[in-house]
Amino acid sequence: MSAQTATHTHLLLKLGLVVVAMFGFGFAMVPIYNVMCDITGLNGKTGNAATDDLSALTVDEKRVVTVEFVTGTNQGMDWAFRPDVHKMQIHPGKLYTALFYARNNYGIPMVGQAVPSVAPSNAAAYFRKTECFSFTNQRFEAGEEREMPVRFYIDPRLPRDIHTVTLSYTFFDVTDTARREQDTQTAPKTN
Repeated sequence: MSAQTATHTHLLLKLGLVVVAMFGFGFAMVPIYNVMCDITGLNGKTGNAATDDLSALTVDEKRVVTVEFVTGTNQGMDWAFRPDVHKMQIHPGKLYTALFYARNNYGIPMVGQAVPSVAPSNAAAYFRKTECFSFTNQRFEAGEEREMPVRFYIDPRLPRDIHTVTLSYTFFDVTDTARREQDTQTAPKTN
């Protein structure tokens, strides 16, 4: 083997390792990203307050914050999805309920997953949900419609310069993913 062939072989091995490492890194980014967003509130991910002691909250009756609700579906998903109200005036520290309407316009059962986002992003850490349809996948039969609640409060420590918070949801079609997960769970185990 010539020196040039050995150099090319060595280079190809290095490039192959880089490709494998980048492919693995791409798969690892999703869970790493989700953990970082949960910890820091980046990308407008909201907090889950299901275990918070709500009785310990102090309601700030002197402060009013506008909460706006925005909805959408991913491209090609023919669902009706909208908030019942587009704005609410709330007092930080007080628990509120907002309702969202969704309808599967397809002639087949589907599973959707709502992904929330909060703007401005520095408000996300203060927007706390105690109940939300985005916590789990939502299975809809063909033509099924329903109202889905979101119970939330804004932590009274929300920075004073924030007067409006926007809670946005995008519904994604996860029917195929949900079907694969169900098939994996119900598949007979072989020893």
